[in-house]
Amino acid sequence: MNMKIELVPRERSQVIRHLMQFYLYDFTKYLNIDVDSNGIFPEYPGLDAFWSEEDRKFPFLITSDEAPAGFALVERCEPDGKDNDYYLTEFFVMQKYRRSGVGTRAAYELFERFPGRWKVTQVRNNVIAQAFWRKIIGEYTGGRFREKFHPELGNPSQFFVT
Repeated sequence: MNMKIELVPRERSQVIRHLMQFYLYDFTKYLNIDVDSNGIFPEYPGLDAFWSEEDRKFPFLITSDEAPAGFALVERCEPDGKDNDYYLTEFFVMQKYRRSGVGTRAAYELFERFPGRWKVTQVRNNVIAQAFWRKIIGEYTGGRFREKFHPELGNPSQFFVT
C-alpha cells in the first residue's frame, strides 16, 4: 500500500469537502449532528480559511495507492502560544483504510513536516480515537507526552514535542 500525504490546493478543495461528509457521519456517534432535508451535513465551520490563511492553516489529503483515504487539517498557532505551536484540528481516515497503517504513517509524516510543540484533541466519548492517539503519540515520542482534559467538556488533549 502506497500512502501519500499532500497539501490540497484551493482548486481541489472539493475533495476535502466531500470527505468531510464521511467524517461528520462518523461523528454522529459522538455529537448531535444532523443532515439537512437534502441529506447533506452542514459545512464544516471555518473550512474556507484553510485556503485563505495558507501561512497558518494546512489542509492535507491522505491517499492510499493514489485513492483518497482521508484528510488532516493542521493549524499553526500564534507565536505566543503557551502550550503548542501546532494543533491537529481534524484527522480522518476512511474505514476501509483503518488498521492498515495509513493513519499512523500520515500522522508521523505530519509530525515530521512541522517540528515543534503539538496538541491533538479527541471528543470525550470517542474512546477509539483516544486509544489511537495515545498509542501513536506514545510510540512517536517514546512515551514523552502529557495529557490534559478540558475543564468543562472533558475532552482529552495530548501535548508533545517533535
